[in-house]
Amino acid sequence: MTALAVAARPLGCETAAMNRQSNLLAAFWMACSLACMLLMTIAGRETTRELDVFQVMEMRSVIGLFMLYPLIRLAGGFRAMRTRRPWQHVGRNIAHYAGQFAWLLALTMIPLAQLIAIEFTAPIWTALLAVSFLGERMNIWKTTAIVLGLVGVTIIVRPGVDAFDPGQLIVLSAAFAFAISFAMVKSLTRTESVVAIIFWMLVIQSIIGLAPAIYVWRQPSAEVWPWILVIAFAGSFAHYCMARAMVHADATVVMPMDFLRVPATAAVGWLLYSEQIDALTALGAALILTGNLLNLAGRTTRPQPA
Repeated sequence: MTALAVAARPLGCETAAMNRQSNLLAAFWMACSLACMLLMTIAGRETTRELDVFQVMEMRSVIGLFMLYPLIRLAGGFRAMRTRRPWQHVGRNIAHYAGQFAWLLALTMIPLAQLIAIEFTAPIWTALLAVSFLGERMNIWKTTAIVLGLVGVTIIVRPGVDAFDPGQLIVLSAAFAFAISFAMVKSLTRTESVVAIIFWMLVIQSIIGLAPAIYVWRQPSAEVWPWILVIAFAGSFAHYCMARAMVHADATVVMPMDFLRVPATAAVGWLLYSEQIDALTALGAALILTGNLLNLAGRTTRPQPA
């Protein structure tokens, strides 16, 4: 008995140490993802002061493709990027392009705290779409998450109380488009690598946005070029960093870390743009995040297959 306990103790300690190391690596990659998203938010606002959203998105995709090349090489080169599901990539990226366009457009119209809070309804809509199209089952957690998300958005938007701001509706449509994109990515990850998904995202969105970008094109000034490079890098590698975090820890560990983006973005809006955070926006954001947490908690309560 004693010998077994002594023999088992190092194994338990080693397992605990490995779990701690995995969680630390997940936290590191999520911190990188968070930094990329904050940089993209700032760079998006700065570039759209001078350039049209279509041009910003085209430059982001084309430059991001060159920045992704080292990861393409590490993944096995362009041969490893081949896919047997091209139309799913196309459909996913049409939705993502529409969501990214709406997100950048709303970025120029409403405070950052509202933008990010409403954007975080995307996981809730993703859960609803997964039930409708991927065969997942509705449960009390998902239902509660959807209800809290709707209540949170209603509190932030306050229809009929304050003057209607179209930017709020635009970012809500962006969140729904992102949800469609996320649901399709969930299907694509069964057969495609993360690098391949990002590669096709940049290629397809470069093609989609070429004509409108040419139509609105203007020569960027020297002052805006650093911001263009930042948005190209951050917009591409935020996805990669989050995927790397998922490798080291479950979604129930990783996704709550992403919720730090809400207060962090609100702080950026306050520090850089003197945007005030009202109590109702904070309450609505809290309800949306609570809904997301409950949805994640529901995953841990599912019985595991033998």
